[in-house]
Amino acid sequence: MKLAFIGTLGLIGALLVGEPTKAQPAEAEPRRWAACPAEVITAPFVAQCTTVTVPLDYRDPDGATIDLMVSRIAATDPAKRRGILMFNPGGPGGTGLDQPAFLLNKGMPASVLASYDLIGMDTRGVGHSSPVSCGFTADDAYWANIPPYAGDTAAVTAQSKIAAEVAQRCAANDTDGRLRHLTTANTARDLDRIRAALGEKKASFYGASYGSALGAAYVSLFPDSTDRIVLDSNLADTHLDRDSLRRYARGFEETFPDFAAWAAQRHTAYGLGQTPAAVRRTFVTLAERLDRTPTADGFNGAHLRYLTFAGLYHPIQYGATARLWQSMLNPATAPVPTPETPGAPSPVDNALTVYLAVTCNDVAWPKDLATYQRDVETDRERYPLFGAAAANIMPCAYWKHEPAEPPVKVDAKGPANVLLLQNRHDPVTPAVNAELLQRKFGKRARLVTTDGSGHGVYVLSDNACALNLTTSYLVDGRMPTRDTTCRA
Repeated sequence: MKLAFIGTLGLIGALLVGEPTKAQPAEAEPRRWAACPAEVITAPFVAQCTTVTVPLDYRDPDGATIDLMVSRIAATDPAKRRGILMFNPGGPGGTGLDQPAFLLNKGMPASVLASYDLIGMDTRGVGHSSPVSCGFTADDAYWANIPPYAGDTAAVTAQSKIAAEVAQRCAANDTDGRLRHLTTANTARDLDRIRAALGEKKASFYGASYGSALGAAYVSLFPDSTDRIVLDSNLADTHLDRDSLRRYARGFEETFPDFAAWAAQRHTAYGLGQTPAAVRRTFVTLAERLDRTPTADGFNGAHLRYLTFAGLYHPIQYGATARLWQSMLNPATAPVPTPETPGAPSPVDNALTVYLAVTCNDVAWPKDLATYQRDVETDRERYPLFGAAAANIMPCAYWKHEPAEPPVKVDAKGPANVLLLQNRHDPVTPAVNAELLQRKFGKRARLVTTDGSGHGVYVLSDNACALNLTTSYLVDGRMPTRDTTCRA
C-alpha cells in the first residue's frame, strides 16, 4: 500500500465515517423472538432468533438497509444475568447463529450461561443475513482461504489468471452492489446496532480467529459500549492483510513439529517416520512426488500441503491427517473421491464470497504480479513447508473496489477490558500475532498464552488454566493481573 494512498484515505475516512462510530442508544422497543431456521442446530439448548435492520452503507444511514439474523440462548439465572455476550466464529464468512450452542456443547461452563444471554449471528452477507454470492460452483478449481502452493514463478502466473477470473465473477454477480459494503468496520458497527436493538447499554464479546480482528475493531470503535472482550487465536490487527496471510506459513512451521512428534510415536501404526525429522522428510518427499506425478484422480502436492495445514488446526485431526499420508504413500489404498457435478452450486459459495469481499475491501492489496512472484520465492525458502502457498496471489489483486475507508485503528485508549487468548503453536494465527495485537492495545489488554497446539483456546483446548482464567473474567470480571503462560 502506497503512503500517499494511506494519507488520502485517512482524511476521507475521518470525514465520512466519524459519525457512524458513535454508540447507538439502547432501543426501548421489545424484540420479537421466534424459532430459528430448522438448519440452525442449537440442541439441546433452546434458542430463538430475530432480525435486526441496519444500514447497508453507514455513510448513508437513511439509505438502503439489510436485515441481520440474530440468535439468543437466554441466561438461565435472571438474578445473576449481567447482559449479553455476542459471538463470532471467524472466517470472515463463518455462520455464527449456532456458535453459542457449539461452544456450550464443547463444554463452556454453565456459569457463563447463567450470566449472559448468549447471542449468535450471521454477520452481514452471511447465511440468513442478506447473503451474497460470487456464483462459485462445486467443480471450481479455487481454494478457500489461500491459493495453492506455487512451485515456481510460472505457477504464480497461472494462479493469477484464476484469481483474476474469480474477482471478475464476483463483480459480475454483485448485481445489487452489496459486496463493497462488506467490511470489518461495517460489521463492527453492526454489532453496536445489535446491542442497541436488544436494549443493552453495553455488550460483551467473544471472537475467535478472524473474530479477534472483528472484536478488536468493535472495542476500538465503541470503547464506551463494550463490556468484557475475549479475543481468541488472534490476527495481529483489525483486518486480514497480506502480512497476516503470509504468517500462515510461520504458523505451519511452528505447529508441524507437534504433529511430527505425534506421528513418530505412532510409526508402527502409520509408518510415517520413527523420528520427527523423519516424518518431516516423509512430508517433503511425498509432496514433491505428488507435484511431479499426481494421483489418477488429480490429487497433487498442493492438495497434500493444504490438507495437512488444515489437519494441524487441532490434535484431534492428527489421525485423519496421518491416514491421508498413508493413502498417498500407497495410492492403491486411497479412497475414491465422489465426483463433483459440473455447474452445481458450491456449498462454500456464500462463505467464500464473504471471505473475499471483507478481505479485499478492508485494505488495498498489491496489484503487480512481480510482488507475488518475489514473495513466493522468499517464503518458499523461509518457510519451505507452506510459504509458497501463503504468499501466492489472491483475487484481491484484481478486486473491483478500492477500500472505502482505512481499516479501523486499534485504540489503546479506553477501559482495560480486553483478554487475549493464544496457543503457542497455532497453524493459522501464530503466537506472534497476539504479541503484535497486545502492543497495539497497550494497557487495555492482558495476554494468556498456553503451551498448547492448534487453533482455538477457550473450551477448544484441553488447558484448565486458560479455561479457568477466561471463565473468571467473563463471569466475575477478574482480569489476570499480568500476562500469563498456562502450562500444558
